[in-house]
Amino acid sequence: MAGRDLRALFSTNDRGLSTAEVFTNRERQWELVAAALDTHLQRTADASFDVEDLEAPRDNVVVFHGVGGVGKTTLSRKLELSLASVEHRPAQWGEPTWAGEKVLPIRIDLSRAAGTDFERVVLAIRLALAGAVGRPLPAFDLALRRYWEHNHPGESLEEYVRRSGLRGKFAEMLPQQMQAAVGEVVGALELPGFVGAAVGQVTAAVVRALRERRQTVRALAGCTRLADLLEAEPELDALSYYPHLLAWELARLPAKHRVVPVILFDTFEDIGDRTHRDFERLLQRVVWLMPNALFIISGRSRLQWADEGLQGQLDFTGPQAWPGLAARDIPPTHTAAVGGRQVLVGDFAPEDCDDYLARRLSRDGQPLINADIRAVITARSHGLPLHLDLAISRFLELRRTGRTPTADDFDHAFGALIARTLSDLTADERHVLRSVALLDAFDLTLATRAAGLTHQAATQRLTERPFVDENPYGLWPYSLHGAIRSTIRTAADHTDDRWTAGDWRQAAERALAALGDQWTSPLAPSRILLIGCLRQGLRLARDHRLGLGWLAEAAWAYVGDSVWEPLAPPAPDEPNVGGLQTAADALVELLSALARRQHEHRERTAERLTAVIDTSLLPDDLTEMATYYLAKAQRDLGHSDASRTGMQYVAASGGRLAPAARRGLAHLARLAGDFPTALDTARTLGWEGRHHRVLGDIWWTQGAMDPATAAYETARAEAEQHGIAGERATAQAQLAFVTAFTDPTRADDELDLAHHLLSSLDLRATTLTTKIATLIRDAGTTTDLDARAHLLRTEISVGGLASAEATLELGLAFHHAIRGADAALDAALARLEELTQGGDYAYYTDIVCFMSDRPLPARPGPHARWLDGEGVTRDRWRSLVAARRGGTR
Repeated sequence: MAGRDLRALFSTNDRGLSTAEVFTNRERQWELVAAALDTHLQRTADASFDVEDLEAPRDNVVVFHGVGGVGKTTLSRKLELSLASVEHRPAQWGEPTWAGEKVLPIRIDLSRAAGTDFERVVLAIRLALAGAVGRPLPAFDLALRRYWEHNHPGESLEEYVRRSGLRGKFAEMLPQQMQAAVGEVVGALELPGFVGAAVGQVTAAVVRALRERRQTVRALAGCTRLADLLEAEPELDALSYYPHLLAWELARLPAKHRVVPVILFDTFEDIGDRTHRDFERLLQRVVWLMPNALFIISGRSRLQWADEGLQGQLDFTGPQAWPGLAARDIPPTHTAAVGGRQVLVGDFAPEDCDDYLARRLSRDGQPLINADIRAVITARSHGLPLHLDLAISRFLELRRTGRTPTADDFDHAFGALIARTLSDLTADERHVLRSVALLDAFDLTLATRAAGLTHQAATQRLTERPFVDENPYGLWPYSLHGAIRSTIRTAADHTDDRWTAGDWRQAAERALAALGDQWTSPLAPSRILLIGCLRQGLRLARDHRLGLGWLAEAAWAYVGDSVWEPLAPPAPDEPNVGGLQTAADALVELLSALARRQHEHRERTAERLTAVIDTSLLPDDLTEMATYYLAKAQRDLGHSDASRTGMQYVAASGGRLAPAARRGLAHLARLAGDFPTALDTARTLGWEGRHHRVLGDIWWTQGAMDPATAAYETARAEAEQHGIAGERATAQAQLAFVTAFTDPTRADDELDLAHHLLSSLDLRATTLTTKIATLIRDAGTTTDLDARAHLLRTEISVGGLASAEATLELGLAFHHAIRGADAALDAALARLEELTQGGDYAYYTDIVCFMSDRPLPARPGPHARWLDGEGVTRDRWRSLVAARRGGTR
């Protein structure tokens, strides 16, 4: 109910100050549902109600919204049960006034975990009606059958229902009713030859009959929009309008079959965000087109359908369309007609925080707390209403002392939250609470170990508290409410059992050790567990200046798969003014730089890695890791001499990256055109040095695509055998690259596989290889290659990848050589000469000359040392051009 905020009212002498407070509870939420349903029944029973009126405002929505973990799903399920049966209804909720009506609750989980798409939404509604109505709904069933045959050729509806998990006690009835509906229409049209025909032919006959106003289809003629829907292309957009047919069918049911659907959409936030509203648009149409159904929507945010600003994003917007959704306050009683109402359950979404703060204190109808202050309070509150209340109290206190409050006055946590949070916890529960405040997420074992307890009972009790959120699909299912966690970690603690700095450090050490035990556990090692343990462990070690311990070995495991998930933890509560000061600081920066290099210019990567090395904070093996990846960045930037020095240092150390460093030296020899040296080095690398991939890199430059293809295939197979996802994707991308020169058809398949392998990885250079391969695949067959190459150049330059830029120009030259475009080829050759003037990849200009059968250009320094001599290599490249030219003709 809405009322006066007496605490705020008695905190000031300002009689012009207006205060308001909102209270909600589960009983009131049931009262709202009951009142809304009662009003809905009265409205739909009125003789003036027309289900085909598409312009009348809609009052058939109730919305429950609030942050995760406050019980919205539980409320949704309880409402479903209570509407279905009296025995499941809490006694305090009372008896409804619609005892004589057949109410049909249909609850649909829209969460990503449930995998619900729009087809499943429509089918779920129809499946529920199949059992409740017990008869065909011909207009809708005919349209749905046509849609199904068009979009699911060869897949029966029965099989889909079984496979998709929609199967229930009425699942078998729906296909039977749909077939019966088609049969009735065929019989009415007296078309016996159509009984076994495709439903598309039947619907065409129905449309003709409707257009010609035949008496044989008088049962369907009352649906004025049926013919239009049957004529529309049966795609997803059309499916979203079919609920209109359901509404029409329900409205014309005989009294003994009549039902009142109450459709509960739960986890509404998972259908998208407030930018991407495609799914929301489809669901809104269902709500609008079924005015004789009541919808109860639960999600994390308030529905914005009544906002004028959404015009164009959704079909029906504004307070005139949704008068109930425009009202934000809960009335003190529910005696008035309630068509749609938005109710906050628990915590607030950001926009609701701002709205709450704006309405709690006002003067002359204007918010007393300005927008800047509201923004800071909202951010610090994490949606916790108690934080908002404390901020309002502080605002009034500052005004009482004569100060004008500013945003900086609210950029902190409130110590009072600690006392209130701990007030009804046992000593063990308080101990666990402080311990898990160090963790982003936790399970019972991790929390108990971090607390140093020998039993889980206190942890189990704590997880049942309302300030602990649960995500059953997370690596660790539990997490503290953001505001509670931030407050416990940073606010002044004046409780009797507050922790000392030593207590916090010991808890951090216990938590770090517990994370290490989970990662090294032989029961369930996985990449996901590694990343989760590293993210939490790095933060603990950095913020509490702990030793590296198991984090050093975990860092090697992270690097080994070449997947590069983001690892950098949030900034510390108290930033290190002096920069990197501990080994943990340096390790965080090292791993962050390696992950971010997929999104940053290589110059930035080189700067960050150099800074890490210069600190001398890391042990020798991790320093070698930083040195190796610095050398790789330098190679990508074209700084070959510096790269060679780094690679030689790492190779000479004999450490874990020595084989990779020797591979780097082979690459540097290849870049310089010294192919014999590169080949000799490659043959010594073994699997650890990725010998087969290096051989493939050498062979394709010689125009020897068959041995290159074989080498990459073997490299991919070895990577699969060793379970190295990043290497497998890289080998596959290179395989697509070489087949793009020789067999565009096969390249299509290889590119598809490469894209699949890269879909869960973050490998910028490898992704660029696939894009260059796509251009080479299309060489000679299209006229837009130059435009595509221009866009790709921009993308490459952002990453600072000189090697990819030169390879792109080589692929473009291949295209121009096939087409015999001498002027364009001259331009490509000039760009290549400019790119390779430092010496690396200078042999690419030779390859272009081989492709176009031109003499080699004069340039300072030696030409490449080809493995089989210049003549053989020239013939191979020239043959590739000739073969593609013949194929394009």
